[in-house]
Amino acid sequence: MKLRLLTAGLLGLCAPVYRLQEAGFQPVFASIDKRVYQTVLHEVKPGWTITKEWEGYTINCDIAFKDIKPEEYAGIFFSGGRGPEYLREDEALLAATRWFWEHKKPMLSVCHGVEIPARAGIVKGLRMATVPKCKFDLEVCGGIFVNAPVVVDRHMVSGRTFHDHGSFVGPWIKMLEAQRDQK
Repeated sequence: MKLRLLTAGLLGLCAPVYRLQEAGFQPVFASIDKRVYQTVLHEVKPGWTITKEWEGYTINCDIAFKDIKPEEYAGIFFSGGRGPEYLREDEALLAATRWFWEHKKPMLSVCHGVEIPARAGIVKGLRMATVPKCKFDLEVCGGIFVNAPVVVDRHMVSGRTFHDHGSFVGPWIKMLEAQRDQK
């Protein structure tokens, strides 16, 4: 069963990808264009007050947003990093995000990933975890900020950062498996 992943920060992708493969899902990387993307690593280093970024691995993007047929996918993952700040303006991505929400497909958002469902207009009244610096993006769109490692509200699972992978990836995969087992 295919699963749609959005290209963004590297650390936000590694653990979920391997966990999905272990559960029998086929991760599919989607972005604005089908091409190779450079990822970045970013972290607030000890003694720093801002995020430091440096070059990470490259990721081959399997499909462009405009070519996605949402009904062919089990769920969607909005990775963090700075990518969502740019991706959230893609109309094909926003339409697919709304489709996943309306069809109650399992969705996962971490860190800055919240900027995409917020921009798509699906967070009104939704409780979500994200990094505190994205609290405004969530709340201005009607969402409810929760500072917790994982929040599950309806079919949306959310977490603050990749440091919380151990808390939020598992509940999302359980949703995906439950959906798969119903077929």
